[in-house]
Amino acid sequence: MNIRRVDFAGSGVSDYIEKVRLLNAGETKRYYIITYGCQMNVHDSEHLAGLLLQMGYISCDNKEDADFILFNTCCVRENAELRVYGNVGALRELKERHPGLKIAICGCMMQQQAVVESIKKRFEFVDIIFGSHNAQALPGLLYRALTENGRCMEAHDDEYSIMEGAPIKRDSSFSAWITVMYGCNNFCSYCIVPYVRGRERSRRSADILTEAKQLAGQGCKEITLLGQNVNSYGKDCGEISFAELLRRLNDIDGIERIGFMTSHPKDCSDELISAIADCKKVSRQLHLPVQSGSDRILKLMNRRYTHDDYLHLADKIKTAVPDIALSTDIIVGFPTETEEDFMQTVQLYNQVRFASAFMFAYSRRAGTPAADMKEQVPQEVKKDRLSRLIELQTRCTTEFHKRYIGNVYPVLAESVSKRSSRVISGRTHCGRMVSFEADSSVIGKIVNVKITQLKANTLYGVLVQP
Repeated sequence: MNIRRVDFAGSGVSDYIEKVRLLNAGETKRYYIITYGCQMNVHDSEHLAGLLLQMGYISCDNKEDADFILFNTCCVRENAELRVYGNVGALRELKERHPGLKIAICGCMMQQQAVVESIKKRFEFVDIIFGSHNAQALPGLLYRALTENGRCMEAHDDEYSIMEGAPIKRDSSFSAWITVMYGCNNFCSYCIVPYVRGRERSRRSADILTEAKQLAGQGCKEITLLGQNVNSYGKDCGEISFAELLRRLNDIDGIERIGFMTSHPKDCSDELISAIADCKKVSRQLHLPVQSGSDRILKLMNRRYTHDDYLHLADKIKTAVPDIALSTDIIVGFPTETEEDFMQTVQLYNQVRFASAFMFAYSRRAGTPAADMKEQVPQEVKKDRLSRLIELQTRCTTEFHKRYIGNVYPVLAESVSKRSSRVISGRTHCGRMVSFEADSSVIGKIVNVKITQLKANTLYGVLVQP
């Protein structure tokens, strides 16, 4: 694959940033971003916010005060798309009251031509449309929207370019996302991601390591590596393996925790498991989506592993990393799924005992092979199976959390409770959320907390002074 790597400073984007800044000179312009979907989308919004800040905009807390509103969309599940349509439609009246308001929609939904046409017809007041491959086009599109009449749109398939050095406004000073690769080559039959995010393309390890070192120098303690399938990192361009990348990141002074998502079971190698075991900074939480416990359904999903393959992999991981917290994704009600298929998922659950899980009823996505499969499972059946699985996972999570009671763990303090300024929430190295009493001065620090009780699957503890 011929990947075009572009340096932001020489891309020409800066010219439009300066033009918009000059247009807004002497005025206070505010932006509001609404983000749907995965962590990749959240991180994309951080980049978009970075561009807006350079153009002279500042963030605001509600849509009514904004001069520019941006929807960063997700199309993985139908509910996310429906929320976008509903929330965009609700802005019609606000636009009428504030004619100078500019509204933009970007992200994965905009990589689907049928959706773009629908947006154009239904919401004539939307000014800017651009896709997930075209985030750096925002300054040019916004300049045109401010100086010309009519809509501005850019949603082409420039999936083989990677831009380095773009501005970013991170949501946290002590915890940061780092994208290590884009796209996906797996083509699971239910998934729209390869069609809207493109094929796999890895960033250069040197660029990733430089970004991590810069973050460490700014006081960041935790980084989370992002990719649709991080286990495939480097395979498209002859780079180092993902396991080796983890080892090199583990050596960076200042970075104390390293997480990553998401891993595909078929690519979770012995090399990676050894790296997790050896690298003390790497999180003891591993998200390993299984999707189903039925071999027949896994084959229809094009997952390329079996029930027994997954169990063998889970056992291998738990043996190498005894304190690991395994989490997963499950889809219930995939086309043709029978009660027997579902019970095989339950059986796998009972054997692995996941610490946590994201569970979903199958959502039909136009353009994917599964959408055209016969024997779609009735909604009431999907709802029943999902309810039963949630009940099982609740028991597994409770069982997993009970082992924490009475022990002391390092916790990264993240936020102050909305209910009390004296209650802090943070996460253990296994990704378990813990609430404990302390003042806000501990935010961003790793402190020792003794777990004292479990309430409704929330861990509570007390601060242990060093």
